[in-house]
Amino acid sequence: MTFPENLLYTPEHEWVDWAPGTQEPVSVGITSYAAGSLGDIVFVELPAVGTRVASGEVCGELESTKSVSDLYAPVGGEVVEVNAAAVDDPSLINNDPYGAGWLFKVAVEDATGLLTAAKYAELTEA
Repeated sequence: MTFPENLLYTPEHEWVDWAPGTQEPVSVGITSYAAGSLGDIVFVELPAVGTRVASGEVCGELESTKSVSDLYAPVGGEVVEVNAAAVDDPSLINNDPYGAGWLFKVAVEDATGLLTAAKYAELTEA
């Protein structure tokens, strides 16, 4: 399985579209590996705009036909936007996890423990 090289990843299977030093809010989502493991996602609970999230901590929930899973923040900061389309139609997350299925945007204040695509691929192969 390959993962977009321009993204950074977490061991909890989230991705972030962030280049260190960038000041713009970044998009956050779950990886195709996570979406495939969860099965058909039927419900999404995301942090509200204005919520402060901490890197590595639970900030939401994904419910699939198989289970309910915690959603972890890959970076710390303030949530500045949520993807209402993914909340209304959670299948977007399964069908396009790196595009239309993004979950929320964060104004980054803290980022630790992020993995490159190659390191994340190694993790998923283990």
